[in-house]
Amino acid sequence: MTAEQAVSHFVQDGDCLALGGFVTNRRPYALVREIIRQRKRKLYLEGGPSGGDMDMLIGAGCVEIMMVSYIANSGYTMVCRRFRDAVENGRILFDDYSLDVQTIAYHGAALGLSYVPVKNMLGSDLADVWGISAEERKKHPKLPNQKFVIREDPFHPGSQVCCVPTPQIDVACIHVQEASPDGTCCIEGAQFQDLDIAMAARHTIASCERLVSDEEMHRHPERNTLTGLCVDAVVPAAYGAHPSQCFGCYDYDSTFYLCYDKVSRTQEDFDAFIREYVDECPTHGDYLNKIGAEHLTSLCVQPGYGYRPGLKRR
Repeated sequence: MTAEQAVSHFVQDGDCLALGGFVTNRRPYALVREIIRQRKRKLYLEGGPSGGDMDMLIGAGCVEIMMVSYIANSGYTMVCRRFRDAVENGRILFDDYSLDVQTIAYHGAALGLSYVPVKNMLGSDLADVWGISAEERKKHPKLPNQKFVIREDPFHPGSQVCCVPTPQIDVACIHVQEASPDGTCCIEGAQFQDLDIAMAARHTIASCERLVSDEEMHRHPERNTLTGLCVDAVVPAAYGAHPSQCFGCYDYDSTFYLCYDKVSRTQEDFDAFIREYVDECPTHGDYLNKIGAEHLTSLCVQPGYGYRPGLKRR
């Protein structure tokens, strides 16, 4: 499937969308750019520690609700600028459960649970202050009616637990190193929350660096991370995580991140950036041509390292 076909078929306006990866690592940028091209609207975003791909969705007007504990291009933009502007000016609804609790909630969702009991938030402002009020939550069917419920621990009387709802994810978008047509995926390096959101979602789209045959993938089952039972669409997309890094393939693009830090400061400059790098690049291949083969090759990892030694980072 192409990114255009996968996004058109599986991502609908108003969906709860979860993105894989970690800040500047293995983010599904190729799929995110396609979501922006298709002008999807009123999305409810879920993600662990997130990066510029989510910021792009916010700046492009695709997002209505967001649950995230951290969103930055670490080392370049400490808090993503389109996200910050949207929250400060009330253009999106935003709440935070903390990194630990959000990750636990994704695992609970993968197990089919409607909520998970935790203690992490008790005694903190995350429990005392709701980013999205109970009244506002009632207006949005994708949101649980409360941020959490505190109950007495049934096994240890006198102790309290915080019952946190798990997200009802419509679509998970992840990027992996290898996948086969039957949906089997191999993630090399850290897996982050990708397995949990893929298992929890009604639909999962996996873009991949390399598309290999089913036979080749099944020849080394110990390498495989995600069964094809969880994946609805496989999208071949070399450099599909650019400008973030993809372990064993390429390092992150500091030049691009420095550029994004500047253009994301104002909506006007951001809109011009989207026109140049998304709208005027109608396919992922067009985007790669825009970046240039020589520059992309300069990001390739050195064998045995998993990253590019000596790469200019600032």
